[in-house]
Amino acid sequence: MSLVITIANQKGGVGKTTTAINLSTALAAVKKRVLLIDFDPQNNATTGLGIYSSKKGSSYDLLLQSKTVSEIIMETDIPGLTLLPSDINLIGAEIELAQIHNRQSILKRALEPYNDMFDYIIIDAPPSMGILTLNALVAANGVLVPLQCEYYALEGLSQLLKSIQQIKKSFNENLKLFGVLLTMFDKRNALNLSVSSDVKTHLGNMVFNTVIPRNVKVSEAPSHGKPVLIYDVKCVGSQAYMELAKEFLLKEKESKWRKN
Repeated sequence: MSLVITIANQKGGVGKTTTAINLSTALAAVKKRVLLIDFDPQNNATTGLGIYSSKKGSSYDLLLQSKTVSEIIMETDIPGLTLLPSDINLIGAEIELAQIHNRQSILKRALEPYNDMFDYIIIDAPPSMGILTLNALVAANGVLVPLQCEYYALEGLSQLLKSIQQIKKSFNENLKLFGVLLTMFDKRNALNLSVSSDVKTHLGNMVFNTVIPRNVKVSEAPSHGKPVLIYDVKCVGSQAYMELAKEFLLKEKESKWRKN
């Protein structure tokens, strides 16, 4: 069965989409079957893979239950990586779903027939706690939280962890924190070092050992419609995401996630 991981943070600009794209790419590179779901109206995960329009539909159509996963998904230029794209229409989903019964579990129900098709389903959730992120968390086995090493991001993490506990209690008893990933890290910055230390003190082994550094190549790659692993595989950002994929696989194996 697929392991479904939602990449979420209520704060924007923390490397959430970059992590979704590059972790998916790294997993596909080691022969895993990966589905990346762009569930953000900004559709950056879609354009970040060089896809700027789709006539097949988007995650908006999936939420409105007018199309199925198999009707929307598309192959990418990366072998093993399949994309379920997003588009700007997703902005209106919150209002359009207001009267739908069990609207928080539409994505979960839509994915169930495809559990054996992929090894991993990675969901890029929007930077807010609305119906889209709620669907992404209800559908997930675990949450990966990218965290920029700054004070306000740390404050947002506390709120997100509370939200995860509430969703676990009300809608998805199997939901767990898969891990916290420190992003945009600069070891020369005292605040970065302080926040990193605080997070590790409070969350211990829930924090990935891998740290994603600030790197210009990581910032440039989306404008070329490529994961940084394709744009410049030798840069420090690419190396960090490859290390993340190794740690991700080891963490899954040690935790026996698929049996939980």
